[in-house]
Amino acid sequence: QVQLVESGGGLVQAGGSLRLSCAASGRTFSIFRMGWFRQAPGKEREFVAGISWSGDTTYYADSVKGRFTISRDIVENAAYLQSNNLKPEDTAVYHCVAADIYCSGYGCYDGPGQYNYWGQGTQVTVSS
Repeated sequence: QVQLVESGGGLVQAGGSLRLSCAASGRTFSIFRMGWFRQAPGKEREFVAGISWSGDTTYYADSVKGRFTISRDIVENAAYLQSNNLKPEDTAVYHCVAADIYCSGYGCYDGPGQYNYWGQGTQVTVSS
């Protein structure tokens, strides 16, 4: 089992920045990829970004490309999401995810069913 705990969410004005953190514990050696999803009230969960455990592969949703950056720290067993130039439409609960099943290619990152571990989420609110 892998446990994921997010932190770093909060209230920020449009144009501001936040850095979300995800601490992984448990069988972290089994993780192949991690990512971030978000869910706004009344909307479906949405893929934000994904990264391979080695860090050499990253994917982003079109809506966040050029503004968000995903990274990971193998030593700290952590993943991060640097979010810049935030917009009101970025308001959502952000969930950290991880998968211990090997898969490669974009299709292995952008679907919620591709991950078997989910954190409880951290709220990001962007005011206009």
